[in-house]
Amino acid sequence: MTVDLDATVSPSLTRDLLKWISQEYHDINGSSFQTLQSPPTPAEFAQIVHISRPVVIKGFQIPALKRWTDDYLRSKLQDQPISVAITPNGRADAIAADPGGKLFFVEPFTEEITIVKLLEALNTAEQESDDTSASYLQSQNGNIYSSRSFESPKDDPSEFGALREDVPSNIPWVTEALGRNPDAVNIWIGNSKGVTSIHSDPYENIYTVIRGRKHFTLLPPTEGWCLRERLYPHAVYGRTDNSKDLIVVPSLDSPQVRWSSVINPDLPGSLPPEAHPLHITLEAGDTLYLPVGWWHYVRQSGPTTIALNWWYDAEVRGMNWVLLNLLRGTGNVPSGNDET
Repeated sequence: MTVDLDATVSPSLTRDLLKWISQEYHDINGSSFQTLQSPPTPAEFAQIVHISRPVVIKGFQIPALKRWTDDYLRSKLQDQPISVAITPNGRADAIAADPGGKLFFVEPFTEEITIVKLLEALNTAEQESDDTSASYLQSQNGNIYSSRSFESPKDDPSEFGALREDVPSNIPWVTEALGRNPDAVNIWIGNSKGVTSIHSDPYENIYTVIRGRKHFTLLPPTEGWCLRERLYPHAVYGRTDNSKDLIVVPSLDSPQVRWSSVINPDLPGSLPPEAHPLHITLEAGDTLYLPVGWWHYVRQSGPTTIALNWWYDAEVRGMNWVLLNLLRGTGNVPSGNDET
């Protein structure tokens, strides 16, 4: 007997079945997370990845932790242009409305400035009202090291090349456990106005705070159904010729973006009562292992908050990737503009 499947239609799980799966997962795992007082061995980290739950790791020492004061960053980067995201509200890569009320997935306006200008903007914005625009260095995509660094280092230039001596290109106990080098190593510099909207990534993520604090709200892949993903037209923030005000500029010929319609999962009532979010705060020197597929919403505190992360490609063989996609409650995803 054969079963014919329409490859153009994504299968879906019923809401009741998704609720049952998430409750079973929570009954087994609870709402706790492990904290290690020192980095694991490769064998220990391989077991952590197998379990696929967040772990806070203490004692991961890298030169950036001791060196990256404002003065040091200014002396190393000097007049090097760096790409900074500018938004009206600190929410880059997030859902926002145009003046007519239509919702878009909006990427930030990108501006090249010096580290001196960025640090000044962060300190000034921290002291001003919430109405001022927000700057956040979050260019990602391997802004310190990309995968090319391991194949041909000379072909991997970076705006932050002067800081590479302070940041290892890979983490030995992760690289040995996973059998691969990271796909990207990124630096993040912002302040309390910068917020990362809730989403999940196709990477095993090692996230280390250098300065300030990062506040994570996490949901396991089994609770993706709680986040009400919708389809939104794509847009970017832009500026008119004679104004510093940012406006939503719809993109031409860009596909719609599937994104959570939950703007702030920390607000009461934003998540259904069946959700079991984890709340983890990282201090300077703390490292978070964030497993592939885990949903995360990130806030930060401190006049200048700096973090590094290493993205390792997830293993897509076997069943894990198939299950991660299924748990998103696939099927016909509605438009975010067809609802109130």
